[in-house]
Amino acid sequence: MTGVRGRARVGAADVDAAAERLDGTIVPTPLQHNGRLSRRTGLQVWLKREDLQPVRSYKLRGAYNLISRLSEQDAAAGVVCASAGNHAQGVAFACAALGVHARIYLPRTTPRQKRARVASIGGDSVEVVIEGDYFDQSASASRAYAERSGRVLVPPFDHPDVIAGQGTAIRELVGQLGRAPDVLVVPVGGGGLLAGSLAWLRERHPSVRVVAVEPAGAPSLGAALTAGQPVDIGDVDPFVDGAAVGRIGDVPFDLIDADPPRVESVPEGLVCVEMLDLYQEDGIIAEPAGALASAALSLDDLDIEPGSTVVCLLSGGNNDVSRYAEVVERALVHEGRKHYFLVDFPQEPGALRHFLDEVLGPDDDITLFEYVKRSNRETGPALVGIELGAPDDLDALLLRMEHGPLHIERLPPGSPVSRFLV
Repeated sequence: MTGVRGRARVGAADVDAAAERLDGTIVPTPLQHNGRLSRRTGLQVWLKREDLQPVRSYKLRGAYNLISRLSEQDAAAGVVCASAGNHAQGVAFACAALGVHARIYLPRTTPRQKRARVASIGGDSVEVVIEGDYFDQSASASRAYAERSGRVLVPPFDHPDVIAGQGTAIRELVGQLGRAPDVLVVPVGGGGLLAGSLAWLRERHPSVRVVAVEPAGAPSLGAALTAGQPVDIGDVDPFVDGAAVGRIGDVPFDLIDADPPRVESVPEGLVCVEMLDLYQEDGIIAEPAGALASAALSLDDLDIEPGSTVVCLLSGGNNDVSRYAEVVERALVHEGRKHYFLVDFPQEPGALRHFLDEVLGPDDDITLFEYVKRSNRETGPALVGIELGAPDDLDALLLRMEHGPLHIERLPPGSPVSRFLV
């Protein structure tokens, strides 16, 4: 490793060495050709199935590489980390395999089943501590404990050994494919996976075009590249939780900034559309961050040569089944099939019947109807959700609303009220 602006730099040799450490402990995940995406795009699309790791994400690669390199003294003292889910499971797996004790801080918002899974994976090697209402508070608590106790802090992405470990996924898929792909599409949160991928490819297969994909609600890499350094982007949309990072890591950014890849931002609604396609057509349960890379193939301006071999890294599958209602809702709104309106109904018989008969189309459906308040005796405003038979039906619906006797206000996507509904 060589210095870059005072920080450590990861090279291909570091990724190769990490792969040797992981050999025999982590079974290679499948590289699968995807017919649905190939037919849709005119490309030869492959998915690297990191969701099939024992912890359902690639995160154990970096955690294991770092922890396996600890000195006997540091290993005996134990490690500490903070996580909202995937990184915690990776650390738990590594500690159980290596006989190192871990104190893992989780925020109170972490679902109970994820807490239980971390404890189950780690067994006696893990102590789970619930502290903080959100991740940043848990991370602050973990850093404070590391300073007090002398334990080694295992960060989720901002460490050379973690980055080198994450890069082994790309090294592995090239071996499985038998050659380097034309294009590699990688999801981005803190930047560890992307940095490890670039570190290895630049030296071993520099012709590979890399596309980095981040959620529109957390564009920390794009902001950093614009500013020339990592910056805090402020509020983030937490939906793509595995990639909803407010600041790219310092060490990953140095590696990425040396020769920046193309960066694409994907709306959360498009991620939901891809999650449903993966589930319903491919039988794959992907978490939102896991669907980022393949969702990017639906963007209009990727400019990939037809017939190119493209590998999308499906980074994780830790998706809570209770989230699918929100996934469906966001997908319908993104596709233009779900819309919300405020309708002033006159308080008289037949008003609702008129709305059903004269305003709704034959394939439209009311999915939400709730009176907001009764402002006077003559009218009663209601919040109405309508699912269209097809996105193209919207113009006709709006025209019927305009020419009808009811006062109807459309709530545009992204409005304060609609954000409470999606």
